[in-house]
Amino acid sequence: MKIIVGSQNPAKLNAVKAVFPKATIEGIEVDTRVSSQPFSDEETLEGAINRAKESVKAEKGAMGIGLEGGVMEFEDGIYLCNWGSLVDTYGNVFTAGGARIPLPEEIKQGLEKGKELGDLMDEYTQKQGIRKKEGAIGIFTNQQVSRGAMFTHVVRLLRGQYEFLTKQTDG
Repeated sequence: MKIIVGSQNPAKLNAVKAVFPKATIEGIEVDTRVSSQPFSDEETLEGAINRAKESVKAEKGAMGIGLEGGVMEFEDGIYLCNWGSLVDTYGNVFTAGGARIPLPEEIKQGLEKGKELGDLMDEYTQKQGIRKKEGAIGIFTNQQVSRGAMFTHVVRLLRGQYEFLTKQTDG
């Protein structure tokens, strides 16, 4: 089985590799057709679906997976959100969402000024490349949940839906 992931981000690629250990995994850059900082569940989900749809076009017979992180607003603040999509070789689209945690006020203010969460996290932690490592979720959960673990959970949800459909159509 070959899976094309619509990203070259190590956290996303490693999540897919963890859930599909026997598959050949390749990451490619794709156009998500959403803003670089998705600002709602809807926009984040749309980005994940677009990543998966673009990925599946890259190679005949391969599945596509798209994973997207974003933020969403509630009355009490801004929350981290993440979505994933799997598109199989028949064009079936599967989607799944993951963890939500509130972000601190200073992060919210930066987002409202148009900054990307990854850049804000680098400033906040005085480190580089947080988005490719533990992510905001890792920082704000005291390393209890990493970005990779969060996306691994979403990919497990996608794989389970795909396998359920396959079992229904084969059986």
